[in-house]
Amino acid sequence: MLKKFFKEFKEFVSRGNVMDMAIGIIIGGAFTTIVSSLVEDIINPLLGLFGGMNFDRYSVTLLGEATLNYGKFITAIINFLIMALVIFIIVKIMNGATSKFSSKKEEEEAPATTKICPYCCSEIPINATKCPHCTSDV
Repeated sequence: MLKKFFKEFKEFVSRGNVMDMAIGIIIGGAFTTIVSSLVEDIINPLLGLFGGMNFDRYSVTLLGEATLNYGKFITAIINFLIMALVIFIIVKIMNGATSKFSSKKEEEEAPATTKICPYCCSEIPINATKCPHCTSDV
């Protein structure tokens, strides 16, 4: 029973989807760092020019030394929105490239089902022996 479990686990791990997912998670972690830096180091200071300060600095003192740092929450929302926008753009570009590539590939691989009549230049079925348009023998 344990041997069967490990065999199934080995098949699961060796499937391509798991490897793709692992690579996606690793790249996503690195990408998160880049987006966080973009928001914290570039966008927040630019927004701070309009508001007078960075969102990270917005906070409310509750009781004593306890503070509610809602500015960091706003920064996290901005991070999420930028990340979602960038991922949307990447997926849109990838889908467009994939659809163009697959449609060209299908066109290249599809066997011809019609031919052109040498007399009237009409499109006729590939197995036709007589053109239905000009009645010529093909």
